[in-house]
Amino acid sequence: MKSLTFIICLILLSLPLLSQTVNKTISGQIKDIQNEPVGGAVIKLQKVNDSASIQTIIAKDNGKFAFAHLTNDSFILTITAIGNKKYLSNILTIDDSHSAITLPVIILVPDKQTELKEVIVTSKKPLIEQDIDKTIVNVEAMISSATSNVLEVLEKTPGITIGSDGDISLNGRSGVMVLIEGRPTYLSATDLVAYLRSIPGSTLDKIELMSNPPAKYDAAGSAVINIRFKRSRVQGYTGSVSLSFSQGVTNSSYNSLNMNYLNKKVNLFGNISINKDKNFDNDTYNRIFYDSSNKEVSSAKLNDYYSYNLHDLTARIGMDYTVSRKTTIGFIASVYGRNRIDNMDYHNNVFHYDNAIPDSSGYGNTKGSSQWRQVTANINLQHKFNTSGRELSADINYINYSNTAKRVLSNFIDLNNANADSNYIFQYDLPSGINIYTFKTDYSHPLKNKTILSAGIKSSFVKNDNASDYTDIINSTYKPDLSKSNHFIYNENINAAYFNARKDWQRFGAQFGLRLENTNTRGHQLGNDMVPDSINSNHYTGIFPSFFLSYKLDSAGKNTLSFNISRRINRPNYQQLNPFLVFIDQYSYSTGNPYLYPSYNNYMELSYRYKQFANISFQYNRINDAFFNATQLVNNVFIMKPENTDTRYMMALLVNLNFSVAKWWRLNLNMGGANFVTKGTVYNQNLDQNMYACRLNILSQFTFPKDWSAEISSRYTSSVLNLQRIYKPRYQLNAGIQKKILKGRGSVKLNMDDIFYTLKQKDQTTGLQFVTAYHINIEDTRRVGIAVNFNFGKETFARKRKYNDNGADDVKGRVD
Repeated sequence: MKSLTFIICLILLSLPLLSQTVNKTISGQIKDIQNEPVGGAVIKLQKVNDSASIQTIIAKDNGKFAFAHLTNDSFILTITAIGNKKYLSNILTIDDSHSAITLPVIILVPDKQTELKEVIVTSKKPLIEQDIDKTIVNVEAMISSATSNVLEVLEKTPGITIGSDGDISLNGRSGVMVLIEGRPTYLSATDLVAYLRSIPGSTLDKIELMSNPPAKYDAAGSAVINIRFKRSRVQGYTGSVSLSFSQGVTNSSYNSLNMNYLNKKVNLFGNISINKDKNFDNDTYNRIFYDSSNKEVSSAKLNDYYSYNLHDLTARIGMDYTVSRKTTIGFIASVYGRNRIDNMDYHNNVFHYDNAIPDSSGYGNTKGSSQWRQVTANINLQHKFNTSGRELSADINYINYSNTAKRVLSNFIDLNNANADSNYIFQYDLPSGINIYTFKTDYSHPLKNKTILSAGIKSSFVKNDNASDYTDIINSTYKPDLSKSNHFIYNENINAAYFNARKDWQRFGAQFGLRLENTNTRGHQLGNDMVPDSINSNHYTGIFPSFFLSYKLDSAGKNTLSFNISRRINRPNYQQLNPFLVFIDQYSYSTGNPYLYPSYNNYMELSYRYKQFANISFQYNRINDAFFNATQLVNNVFIMKPENTDTRYMMALLVNLNFSVAKWWRLNLNMGGANFVTKGTVYNQNLDQNMYACRLNILSQFTFPKDWSAEISSRYTSSVLNLQRIYKPRYQLNAGIQKKILKGRGSVKLNMDDIFYTLKQKDQTTGLQFVTAYHINIEDTRRVGIAVNFNFGKETFARKRKYNDNGADDVKGRVD
């Protein structure tokens, strides 16, 4: 009993001491005025009555910190971080009633002098950055971007290839979804290329390359390329002007004005660009025809010289309004107009196999004009429930495209070099209109222990109305040709829902996503007296999982292994479903296929990353029901039409190295090797192809005294097999030099593209019965350009909102 009484007394006597040494904490989180965590900040804890520091700690990467095992007393926090003013807290008192103090988020204010002199002027982003789920290309680090358009910038980006038909591929994977500020363009390959060519490269901020996008993004496309524009995040009035001119055989000019105004409640931003572009395509074809015994019977030599002249204007305006500390609403509206005049002259000779004199000659001309208009509008909302990252966002989008295009074709044929044996002239008008509506909402909910759950829904509605009116012109008399005329209306509705979970441990990281998409389509070909009326509808639902796993091989996270796997879908663009005839010349035309069905991609990637220095990855991609623009020979006329085949495989090894050779010389090497296998049947011809290919991109960047810098870039692509077409090797060399002026607020850039004029495309069409075809394409790729850029306005503090920019999705990438 005495022992028990002694123990009880001892415990009672110890309680005051325990109350001063156990569970006494001060914790919080540090952020900057961009609402970004400040990792590495130095935090000192001092007693009010004693200036000596009792604890000094470093904030974690997420900005969080905690002092533990404190005694009852009064304290003051002092926080210092590079580029920010020193922070001094109010008096914090620990006592028995306040044993754990959790501070509100501490916002550090930037030191203006340090920020302007040390950060703005001297800091420079690397060209390539590796993130956990994407590769980031900082376009401003590419000198030649200032005198280029966005398409040319993409062509110079490591891993990206643009085919002659406008198809953009990433690391050998075709059918890539291209997003502009997180939103698709809703354009097919041909018009997407024209649109990207109209945007000045000086307006770009960065390009994000995602081989395996998370479930938040649409399942369409084998991969995602997200193009982001410059956007000021500082308070006050700021802006920039960029003027450029380039000269080759033809000339081009890209000019833009960007403006931004931000105060505590309103962020108003906009830009306008006015461009002029000229270029040409010089195509030479050599087609050799055989009989059933594989003996040459005739040949045809064709030359098409196509040139265009276009003027375009783009205007974009947007606003974010902070309703409250937690809620922000915004809108974006843009208008894009393009006026284009083009001309093509073509000439051909047809020879008997043993005759040097042509049996017949043909020549002709196609004159065209078009007016393309695009209007987009977006309303968006972002609501933050708390400071931990729990938030809800929503987007509503409307996009309208309209195009009026007219072509007049004149064709003449001479037999045995005698007088004209026959001629015909006709014109066709191609008016089109597309209306697109999308709605999207996303919800993110962080949990304890670095776990984030997110979910969302989305719906899109598309109506595509295309007409094709053909008219024969005979002795200045116009007669409608109903056999070629057409009117096609296509409606599509896609409904989607997704769930995504991410969890980070000390070294492991895992992410799992599941996306459900339901697609409903209806194509109606309106008939006339010569063309029957027909309707084709399709309904299908798909599940698209994605999984990502990463592991840090060391505690510092310098060496990382990652693995990801996903399933995605490729839907035909709207023009590929349109059964219209489009004439190229007397012996070539293209048409759509309303009976195309989508293809499915199964993708896997295993990669190793060493800091930002090296990234090595192995990729495997299998495409089921792949579709491509197949070529068929009918009465010596080449007909190009999209068709489905069976299966295509790709295995690739990719290496990216980014390092400094010397203090003034930085080098980026991007290399890749791949094996392509295609199996299937097209037009009763078996496809069983196996081919290896490689590519190499080298970029050297040089930094010199007195704000001078330069770059030299080169790329090489080996022979590539793309189903029925084999592309010969291509290579080019570019160089540029830059001088910063006006104390770093402006720059002058001079560059030369394709210095040795080697970027010519040579290809061969194979797999056709009784014919072999060779093709050479030459464009105006050797150019010298100059650009001047100037930044203006008063800069103070950065804005806090991160804009949620992925309100629209894959349907925008499929308009033609």
